[in-house]
Formats: sequence, structure tokens, C-alpha cells
Amino acid sequence: MDRNVIVLYNSWTGFTRNYAQLMAQALDCPALPLSEAPADLSGYDAVAFGSRLHAGNLDGWKKARTLLARRGAKGLVLFATGAMPNEAEEAIEKMWAQNLTPEEREAIPHFYLQAGLCYERMGGVDRAMMRFAAWAMTRKKAKNPEDRAFQEAIARSYDISDPRYIQPVVDCLKRGR
Repeated sequence: MDRNVIVLYNSWTGFTRNYAQLMAQALDCPALPLSEAPADLSGYDAVAFGSRLHAGNLDGWKKARTLLARRGAKGLVLFATGAMPNEAEEAIEKMWAQNLTPEEREAIPHFYLQAGLCYERMGGVDRAMMRFAAWAMTRKKAKNPEDRAFQEAIARSYDISDPRYIQPVVDCLKRGR
């Protein structure tokens, strides 16, 4: 590959880190936690940043946006990981609209990669919030299909990640948009 690329990430339960490492292998480039990002990113043709979705927000994006701009990042590509299946296109679009300005959605390639839930590696607060949400769903009387799907999705840990989901991100990083 002729382009100089770096993959940066925030990862809490391991899904984002795993995807970042797969991308780095495919691109023959480094993958580092955002906290270990080089002080100067201007030498890279492209910088990918990935993080989990947490309560509908791309975790750490506000901080990463500022840090990446200060360190000279260019060719930015975003990826988010979460428990929703890739087919939840409406919810995914809503999430991007909630996290990116209209200008960012136009200028920054962004990708969603289904991943999963891992209660065993979640922090105590997140685990308690998810358990409470699961309990609250059992108490809801009239559930629509989305409610039932949500209840099923948060009932236990699961992994719906797949290495092939990185390919559109890798292709974008290789070609530069």
C-alpha cells in the first residue's frame, strides 16, 4: 500500500480493538489506543478513529475530534462498533446524525461495524445500566417488535462481529475517500 495510515481507537470490551487490529493487519499499519496516538499525525495520509457506541453516542468522539485536529490528522475516517446489527440502517443513520454535524457527515467517511455485547468485560456502571434496561423491558406491558428485539438483544452477552465487516473501511483508507 502506498498510503501511510494509522488506526486509532477507544475500546472498552474489546470489539473496537479487535476490528482496529484487523484493519491494521490488512493495511500493514499501526493500530493504537487513542491515548497512545503520536503527538504529530500530519505525516499520515489517513487516520482512522474507531470507538464503541455508548447510549447512542460515539464514545470519545468529542475529545478525539479536538485531539486529532490539534495533532494535524488528515484523511479522517470514522468507524463505530455496537450491538445493533448492520441491518438496523435507520437507527444507524440516526446515530450518525446525533454524533456528526451535517458538514462532518458529508466530509468524513464513516462506517458502522456490528460487534456485540460483553457483560463480562463491561464496567460496573455500564453493566448495571444494561441490567436495569433489561429489567425495565420485562416490566413494559405493550411491547412493539422493536421493544421485543431490544429486550432480546440486551438479555445476555453475544458476539456478532465478523472480520469481513472491516473491508469497506480498509478500501476507503487505501483509496483515500
